[in-house]
Amino acid sequence: MTVMRLRYLLHPREVTDRTSLQVLSVYRDHGVVPKESRSDNYNKTPEDITRYQEVRVGDLVVNKMKAWQGSVGISAHRGIVSPDYLVCSVSPEVDSRFFHHVLRSAPLASEFGARSKGIRPAQWRLYWEDLAEIRVALPPLDEQRRIADFLDAETAWIEKLSIARQSQLIGLESLWCSRLAEEIRDQVRAYGWIPLRRVVASVEQGWSPQCHDVIAELDEWAVLKTSAVSSGEFAPLEHKKLPTGVEHDPRYVVADGDILMTRGSGSPDHVGVATEAKTGGRRLLLSDLLYRIRLEPALSPGFVALALRSYPVRELMGLLFRGQSGQTIKLRVEDVRSIEIPATPAKMQAGMADELAAEQAAIRRVRRSVEHSLSLLAERRQALITAAVTGEIDVTTARGVRA
Repeated sequence: MTVMRLRYLLHPREVTDRTSLQVLSVYRDHGVVPKESRSDNYNKTPEDITRYQEVRVGDLVVNKMKAWQGSVGISAHRGIVSPDYLVCSVSPEVDSRFFHHVLRSAPLASEFGARSKGIRPAQWRLYWEDLAEIRVALPPLDEQRRIADFLDAETAWIEKLSIARQSQLIGLESLWCSRLAEEIRDQVRAYGWIPLRRVVASVEQGWSPQCHDVIAELDEWAVLKTSAVSSGEFAPLEHKKLPTGVEHDPRYVVADGDILMTRGSGSPDHVGVATEAKTGGRRLLLSDLLYRIRLEPALSPGFVALALRSYPVRELMGLLFRGQSGQTIKLRVEDVRSIEIPATPAKMQAGMADELAAEQAAIRRVRRSVEHSLSLLAERRQALITAAVTGEIDVTTARGVRA
């Protein structure tokens, strides 16, 4: 094999003012794809895209801030990308398909991480001067093509399996949402609606001091992140540790049974998401990015939290959102108090919440199994790529993932 620095295989290019071309994005799991093909990209494209860089088919695109996560790839599309990306043409000395796999292999991801600069991972950037010094081992061109053929076939098969697993996850989520919506509609038909202002004791937001982005010990205080709530399932480990010497404010201590709700987001799907706090004995504090809703005695936090996550309630809640998608959409305290939920009698709420929670737990167990399968497929894909591009396996005899 020939070992070469990337500076001899890549040539940075910066061609701008190609505003008629489609906008592209780079994903760790998908490589370079048209931005409009993904529904999970909430970064808004600015109106002025004259500084966006042209990408030709076969160019390498590097997300400088996420290269260490594997957000690099050879593009199969012509388009434009953010000026914060790095775009390079690729030497004809390498097969572009082989090179794509090399650059997304575990050893190269480690190199990208080691050479990225910044105070913390969220601020790391990989610059051309550092990327250029990375060495790669290149087999002869015909061997590169054989490896690329092998990996293209095997990774396509893994992708097919992954898509099937993702479809299962979507189906499970749809099943749960339909079941919850059906129950809430039944309750509304039986008992009508009631605004939260009629059943809540208080709605308040918290406090966000400067904290350490690490998990606190059980006897240490921590401030909850939005991600502790935004999935709809309370995640007590999604927090930041309160610095030593900073006293906690007792007004913002989160207790079991508190209903926590996200105040704002760039996506309407992530605004007004509610869940019941179950701290597990941790010392947790409410942040100013969350609302805490405390109910009148005898009402069930579990039932109310489930109702707030149901489609019928969220459909009405959307009418209260302030702002536009791509910007920060918010709910105000008075908006929260205006949200309507089923006027189910208090004596029935706890039992219904337990039944629904049991159904949800059963679906979540299946979800975890499918998610574990997806994780194993991703590991197999990465191991296969690394073994093939480093010569650990002979692709002429390897049987691949379908063995």
